[in-house]
Amino acid sequence: MTGSTGPAAGPFGATGPLDLVRPEYGGDSLADVLPSALAVLGVPGAPDPLGLVGPMAGVRRIAVLLVDGLGWYQLPTAAPYAPVLTDLVARTGRPLTSGFPSTTPTSVVSLGTGAAPGAHGVLGFRVNVPGTDRVLTHINWSGATGGLRTPDPEPRRWQPLPTQWELARAAGVAVTVVSRPEHAGSGLTLAANSGGDYRGAAGVDGLATEMLAALTAGPGPTLVSGYHPDIDQQGHLTGVDSAGWRAAVTDLDRLLDRLVGGLPADAALLVTADHGQLNVPPDRRFDLDLDPRLRAGVRVVAGEPRVRYLHTEPGAVDDVRAAWTEVLGPAAWVASRAEAVAAGWFGPVPEAHLSRIGDVVVCCRESYVVLASRTDAPIEARLVAYHGSWTAAEMTIPLLTVRG
Repeated sequence: MTGSTGPAAGPFGATGPLDLVRPEYGGDSLADVLPSALAVLGVPGAPDPLGLVGPMAGVRRIAVLLVDGLGWYQLPTAAPYAPVLTDLVARTGRPLTSGFPSTTPTSVVSLGTGAAPGAHGVLGFRVNVPGTDRVLTHINWSGATGGLRTPDPEPRRWQPLPTQWELARAAGVAVTVVSRPEHAGSGLTLAANSGGDYRGAAGVDGLATEMLAALTAGPGPTLVSGYHPDIDQQGHLTGVDSAGWRAAVTDLDRLLDRLVGGLPADAALLVTADHGQLNVPPDRRFDLDLDPRLRAGVRVVAGEPRVRYLHTEPGAVDDVRAAWTEVLGPAAWVASRAEAVAAGWFGPVPEAHLSRIGDVVVCCRESYVVLASRTDAPIEARLVAYHGSWTAAEMTIPLLTVRG
């Protein structure tokens, strides 16, 4: 984060990148993108919460590109290195919100299902598997259970909703999902993208080639998705506006140039993101594994550095909440599960999914994180940029629409 207020003043009531932004489920959120795309393609019963049907009359093919980590508030920082992106933002850009937490597994499943996190159940980067002390890391989630000593939850039970890809295919739409080869068959892919024919593609050129090939393969209604992870990776490793991040933005611009230039006349491209990012200074990092006050009464730690889920020992909820409130002070909002759910952050949460949320939920404010140096992957403490919480920089994402 560079401190810019973004390409439009105050989306969703925010006056700056560190202000709180609530998810706009049902009208202006990432979960609303595919339902509107299906409505454009004529899928019976598909709602159009984003109002795309009128502006896209006559469109029979849609490509949806999810750019990992490119938040609305990062667009001005990207502008000097991305003229195609900048032009699209100026002509067609509008802000949406991600869901909460503002993290990749939650967002890709919200996109794929058209549902808020509470409904689909992928409620964070890591969640406790109810009834156990195990923590499921959704990006490392195995799609198969055979032969595993302690199998991961079965993806289509853990995430019970039909995907938008399945609904589109059932209505006669040709559906293709293009992403990294190593993601094929993973639990997260099955939860988010079941129903689409999977094509592996590495790098910008491979992604553009496979997306355009799928988009033009047949004469009927067509829906194609693509996933581009590099901006998020560079932000985490080297920081927003670092040399590596700028190079990733330049590559994205090349991808956009190819996709826009290759759109058939009856096609449209929708570009969006799963979340934004913000750089976290070294002096704004707590470490729960180095402070006995933060470990007392905690049975399982899940979530990620910007949003922690604390599953407590029996009877310890109030003590844990009090200790974390005292230690973190204004750096975080520390709430009970019931309070976080009642506040609407996840959308409605069915009983079956409630216990995946911590007994205590810790949402970092401003640019703070809570590390777990002895229990999380060592690289997490060395990251520069993070996301997951509720600031405008993390929650506000773009939607760009281009017709062929």
